[in-house]
Amino acid sequence: MEDLKGYQKKYLRGLAHGLKPVVFVGQKGFTDALVREVGGALKTHELIKVKFVDFKEKDQKETIAASIVAATGAAMAGMIGHMAIFYLRHPDPDKRKIKLPTQSE
Repeated sequence: MEDLKGYQKKYLRGLAHGLKPVVFVGQKGFTDALVREVGGALKTHELIKVKFVDFKEKDQKETIAASIVAATGAAMAGMIGHMAIFYLRHPDPDKRKIKLPTQSE
């Protein structure tokens, strides 16, 4: 996925504000099961929150988030506290729920 622009990340963070986390990162950290869960949730919702339960250090969260981005092809819209927000546009144009703003809008 192409990199998101700053205004697009801000838009996605606004949309994610009311969402509850759908995936939780526990003590095992980054695993194949985590990648499957995040990938499935992104296919269903396009925009998800991932909560870090057992990882409180910023560098640990950033490392796991970067691994999720690399494994799923998603883009990270931001990290607020112990929550990371990920976005992956649905491959089918008819099933897309989110229209990202462009610079001209």
